[in-house]
Parts: sequence; C-alpha cells; structure tokens
Amino acid sequence: MSENNSQLINDFIRHLLSATANAALYGTAHPQVTRLSSQVFASVSEMLQSRPDVKLMVVENELVIDGRPQEISMFLNRFTQILRSHAIGTIKLLAGVTKSEIDALIYGLGKQQFDGVQAILSSDHIRLGKVDLCISGMSSEIGSSGSPKSRIMLPDMPREESARFMEIYETVKNKHKLQINGIFDVVSDFIDVFRQEGKPLLAMAALKEADEYTFTHSTNVCVLNLAQAMALGIEGQLLNDIGVSAMLHDIGKLFIPEEILTKTDKLTAEEFDIIRQHPVRGARHLLETSGVPRLAVITAYEHHLKFNLSGYPAVSSNWQQNLCSHMTMISDFFDALRTRRSYREPMPLQEISGMMLGMMGTDLHPALTRNFLRIISGLLEAIDSPA
Repeated sequence: MSENNSQLINDFIRHLLSATANAALYGTAHPQVTRLSSQVFASVSEMLQSRPDVKLMVVENELVIDGRPQEISMFLNRFTQILRSHAIGTIKLLAGVTKSEIDALIYGLGKQQFDGVQAILSSDHIRLGKVDLCISGMSSEIGSSGSPKSRIMLPDMPREESARFMEIYETVKNKHKLQINGIFDVVSDFIDVFRQEGKPLLAMAALKEADEYTFTHSTNVCVLNLAQAMALGIEGQLLNDIGVSAMLHDIGKLFIPEEILTKTDKLTAEEFDIIRQHPVRGARHLLETSGVPRLAVITAYEHHLKFNLSGYPAVSSNWQQNLCSHMTMISDFFDALRTRRSYREPMPLQEISGMMLGMMGTDLHPALTRNFLRIISGLLEAIDSPA
C-alpha cells in the first residue's frame, strides 16, 4: 500500500468516525452530520479513483488494510472496536459507491447493537462480512436482506461490545438518563493503548480532525488528562476517574442550543449567559446519574473557574479546586485552540504554548502547566504534522 493510499484510507476512517459520533448524538438529519457525511463521501471517492476496491478486515483486535496489519493508534483502535461492536469483520468498498450508501453506513455504525441483531446491511458497493479465523481467508457476507450468505461467527467474539461514549451521550440529548457503564471501558482502553505506545500524546495525531463541539473534543481532553496524570505517576482507580471526568466535563453543553454553540458572530450577552450555565447544568445532571464518580461532578462544575477563580460559575474567594479540574482546564484550553472552530482556524502549537506560559498563575495552574508543556515539548512536531 503506497503512502498516498494509506493517507487516503486514514482520512476516510477519521471522517467516518467523526460522522458516526455526531450521527449518534444529533441524528443523521443534523446539518453537521450532513457536512461530515459529505467529507466521508469525498474521501471514499478520492480513494477509489485509482483502484477498484478497498478491503478492511478486523482480525481479533487488529485492523488489516489491503492485507497489511496496521500499527496501534487511538483512532484505528476506536474504529476497530466500533466494527466489532456490530460483529463486522470485513468492509469492502467498491468503486461507484454512492452518497446514500455512505449515509446508511454512518447511520448503522452510529447505532448500538442489541441482542446480537445486525443493524448494518451490505449494499451494492459496500460489502460487510464476518471473518472466520479457523479457516484462513474465508468470510461470510451480510446480505442486503440481513441474512448472511454463510454465517460464520467468531467463537470468542463478545455478543455485544461496550457502547462507545457517543452512543451513550445520545440518551442525554434525547432527555434520558446518562448510562455510564461504557465510558469506564473506553477510558480503560485508552490507558491500555498509552501503555503499549509508551508515549501517550502520540495518539493526538490521530485526533486532529475535530470541531470543539463534537465528541472528539471530549476524547482529546481525556487523552491529555491521562497523559498529565500518568506523567505525575497517578495510577489505579484515580487515573481511570480522571479520564472519565475528562470525557464528561462538557456534558452540560448538550443542554445548550446548537445554534449558539456554533455561532460564527459574536455572542450576545444573553447567549453568553446561556453558555456560562453549562458547568452547573452538567454537574447537576451528573450528580443525578447513578455510577458517576464524584470527581466527574466536581470537574464538570469547576472546569471554567480558572486558577485565580475569575472564571465561572462564581464561587467564594477561599474555594479549593480539585487537581483534576486544573488538569481539565489545561487540556480544554490546549485542545480548543489547536482545533478548528466555527469562528477561527487552528492556532500554531508554538503560539499556544507561549500563551499558556503567559497564563500561568492567572488562568492556569503554574506547576501543572509546566508539567503539561514538558510532556508536549518533544512531541510538537509529531502532533502538528499533517494527519
């Protein structure tokens, strides 16, 4: 597989993950999902201009593209887990794939699999199948009727993978209670990958393509929080709770109208007041949700306080902020500036680092900021290089 083909396939997977996450949250008719779906279709079309097909295969926990196993990375690991959660072992994309077929794939991947029911069906140009590890090279295709031509199940495939956090969040958007169970598994997966990689922040290169108000931002903040905590020697349950807290820190924004979150013009005083309510609304929702670590409630409430307490919500002058809240402020600030937002382009990483140095002791915790900048200092080039 040439370097150019590899890049095109990686772009396709990144676009697909982003579209799937947003479809799970907002539904397929949302304008942001429509935009992301168009990006997926454009990636696929470009990828198939010079070849008749592309085949992706999941073998145990490994992704194989065009017969070559891929190196472990955050976004490929997440993609593999989503496929396994739907009991999909192979995806074959054929030249001539249509936008409607891509939309159907995004819709299917955004749905959680229940009771072993396959939610995604093969189409004329997207062939889905299951891999039989006992007989090398054999697979069974899931037909358009929903019945497999030769239904060969992996003996050790779990009936249902832990739901991705974007699927869990969908219940909140639909005014249901948050189901916390799968988020713990997501964070554990991140920690396992980081330990295998040895350099946690290398995973950020796989998470570059993000709008702040998509789930990728929460994932990025989780990655950055875990990297900070591991550099400080934090392990065990506290490390997991710090990751979970990062995943949930912005949950209050799900109660903010989308048109305010994505507004390109300056916010009115009334709109900014609505934005400022999201820490309290998020903390209240988490407090009422069974199984959520208390640390996540505190972090959701405090993550905009600033180091000198000049942020929001208003608190007493002797308020003692949690360590995780300080970490989240740093991670949140860094990722918000390094990703494209509705009203500005991403900022260069060196410029962000300089800003953070100037904010130590006012907006950001001095010691934790120095720790964070030490972590990324040797990885700026890797993170800032084209994904």
